[in-house]
Amino acid sequence: MSQPDLPIKSKKPEVNLKFYLKLFWTTFTLSLFTFGGGFVIISLMRKKMVVNLKWINDEEMMDFVIIAQSSPGPIALNGSLMVGYHLANIPGALVAALGTVLPPMIILSLVSLGYEAVKTNLWIASAFHGMRPVVAAIVLQVTWALLKPLLDKKKILPIAMLLLAFVALYFFKVNIMLVMVVCVVAAVILSLVEIKKEGHK
Repeated sequence: MSQPDLPIKSKKPEVNLKFYLKLFWTTFTLSLFTFGGGFVIISLMRKKMVVNLKWINDEEMMDFVIIAQSSPGPIALNGSLMVGYHLANIPGALVAALGTVLPPMIILSLVSLGYEAVKTNLWIASAFHGMRPVVAAIVLQVTWALLKPLLDKKKILPIAMLLLAFVALYFFKVNIMLVMVVCVVAAVILSLVEIKKEGHK
């Protein structure tokens, strides 16, 4: 009989020059090998920073994803900023941001120089089409990794909110900001109710 997955415990690293170099290299390599949008880097970031390095845990990662998604700007950069700031305040955020933006900036600068020559190339177009199923699989994988703790803890209301939000966005094309505001308000009300119940115990 298989044992249930135990929550991953995080431990903040010692902040020194070695840490900053490791943070920069981690965000740089994550950004360098990310294709298909911000949610892909979130999946890779979780595997690296939660599972391997244990700098943050799944709950913190989910909070960072929520903030990154609901804030202006690219989710990959916002997520890196949140992790960097959590680990080492403003210097950590700056190092993580620099590591995240450098690879696409360098690659896009090089691609723009030769874009006219390759934009109609059959092999290049085929390569991008081939990446799409992989990107979809990665997004599904990170969705399951973030959803599984809710299922394990039998959090019925958050799961119901997830399903309702999906239906509203996919089937009824409701504005995403309206869905997020409603979910935030509902979550705050539920949290206040739980706090009040605990206070009466």
